[in-house]
Amino acid sequence: MEFNLEAVCPGSDARAGTIYTDHGAISTPIFMPVGTVGSVKGVHFRELRDDIDAKIILGNTYHLYLRPGLEILSQAGGLHKFNGWDRPILTDSGGFQVFSLSANRKLREEGAYFRSHIDGSKHLFTPEGVVDIQRVIGADIMMALDECTPGTADFDYARKSLDLTMRWLRRGWDRYRETSGHYGYRQVFFPIVQGCVYPELRREAAKMVADFGAEGNAIGGLAVGEPTEAMYEMIEVVNDILPKDRPRYLMGVGTPANILEAIDRGVDMFDCVMPTRNGRNGMLFTRNGIMNMRNRKWADDFSPLDEGGPCYVDEVYSKAYVRHLFVSNELLAMQIASIHNLAFYLWLVREARRHILAGDFPAWKKEMVERVTRRL
Repeated sequence: MEFNLEAVCPGSDARAGTIYTDHGAISTPIFMPVGTVGSVKGVHFRELRDDIDAKIILGNTYHLYLRPGLEILSQAGGLHKFNGWDRPILTDSGGFQVFSLSANRKLREEGAYFRSHIDGSKHLFTPEGVVDIQRVIGADIMMALDECTPGTADFDYARKSLDLTMRWLRRGWDRYRETSGHYGYRQVFFPIVQGCVYPELRREAAKMVADFGAEGNAIGGLAVGEPTEAMYEMIEVVNDILPKDRPRYLMGVGTPANILEAIDRGVDMFDCVMPTRNGRNGMLFTRNGIMNMRNRKWADDFSPLDEGGPCYVDEVYSKAYVRHLFVSNELLAMQIASIHNLAFYLWLVREARRHILAGDFPAWKKEMVERVTRRL
């Protein structure tokens, strides 16, 4: 994988670049739709490609490992062949899913023991094993196994958690270096910086991660219960250390305002379930604010969903019609909302890139944060 850093905006750490993979180029900043089990809920790949123009999507190691399983994925020739997506894929190592199932997992030096949420069967994820699994899945970008420390953890817990994560990282990195992909294209491995909300831990982790010289690096363990300002502070601490010539991926974040603030602090890549999950519950993100489509106020509003918006659904469907679909519990409501929200998120990062290249990102960002946080 190659990364070409094209611009850093004056008065900001906001960056524009391009990531080159064997499945295509990705202009940054970029938002990556989440396709946990190999699909983005309610959205066809045709829409992702042609209407939303997603350049990369996510899969999840935990879920794909359990179902359909490695045998099926291997027989298919990897996830790209299995699901028909011909652009880049990034896979989360599954660490967050394992650790979120706290009642069903145990951490040991060798790895994380857990029970499947599907049938209760016992499994072990090791740092080496998740590299092997992601080799079979065939992701263009693979993630290290880590413990996602809760944002409210005390220092002693965060210290022990980070020590374990860093020992796991060394093992995962060694496995990555001694293995190769199965399907004839390049795969890269991103280490993850943890350390909770403690600057000294984050600095220590970032220095270790930087020393690996990986093709890209990730920031994990944020937006997991800590105050928003603490999240922004940790991004600044970490990005002051991570190499500037490699892409930086902030995992699982977040709201449109979070993304804009993180871009301002030098982050290049984002993912979050918010646009699809919140969309399925009737929340639409727009250039002028947030709409709850179940509200009575939209019942007789026949104006376009988001006039002049970035996707065809914004002009084809009215607010009144989409509200009608939601209160009628029609599946089409969730599909329209998911398409709209993903198109908006992709539009937002593309606009951020345009303003970075134009050199006026700080002023544009200030205005956009005010607009996208309004409740309509």
